[in-house]
Amino acid sequence: MTAHEIHVEVAPALALFVPHGRRRGATALAVDGVSTLGHVVESLGVPLTEVGALVVDGREVAVSHIPADGESVTVREVDRPQRVPGAPLRFLLDVHLGTLARRLRLLGVDAAYESTDIGDPALAALSAAEQRVMLSRDRGLLRRRELWAGAYVYSTRPEDQLRDILDRFAPELRPWTRCTACNGTLKRATKDEVADQLKHGTHRSYDVFAQCRACGRAYWKGAHHEQLEAIVERALSRGTQDG
Repeated sequence: MTAHEIHVEVAPALALFVPHGRRRGATALAVDGVSTLGHVVESLGVPLTEVGALVVDGREVAVSHIPADGESVTVREVDRPQRVPGAPLRFLLDVHLGTLARRLRLLGVDAAYESTDIGDPALAALSAAEQRVMLSRDRGLLRRRELWAGAYVYSTRPEDQLRDILDRFAPELRPWTRCTACNGTLKRATKDEVADQLKHGTHRSYDVFAQCRACGRAYWKGAHHEQLEAIVERALSRGTQDG
């Protein structure tokens, strides 16, 4: 089998996935004339979930394109906001992204979260079964073919993670409508309906409550409300500025 050589240039935003020696300018790569361009890009370390257009000698091609000798390839990042066709926008987060999951739920975004490590195959299958965008920092998980859709979470800081996901997907925000514990939807509740969850001081000091339809957890404007309100206001303000 005759080896061929192509030249691949990766968008700066994707450089963190590429080995240091190949991050500047175009990289010469040997190809076998059989493997797809998608496979070649993944061999560089770039998950296909992070790839937008693949441009070969000035024309856009599919990931199934078989690179030919001498071709020049540009790997672009995904367009923002990224549109996910075919289903309402919903997310699935792995075990390491609990804080991000709770903040998305605070904003009313449908964000399923696995609090235990159920393994990559099970997560990928759940993503496919429920048509959820898999959010993870695990590149191996994001390379699984059975995923319905996925996105790499670039930062380790929850505030940056939230900003990035909101910027990338522009989900509809409906704050204070989801349970941050289980992702269920909230309903208004009377004090009597949630009395068994209230301490004496809370029972005396608060009159407005909500309750999760799924797990029954009660919510009210307690000691941490100002901190949560700040997260909501920043997210809503960012959406207004972008619009």
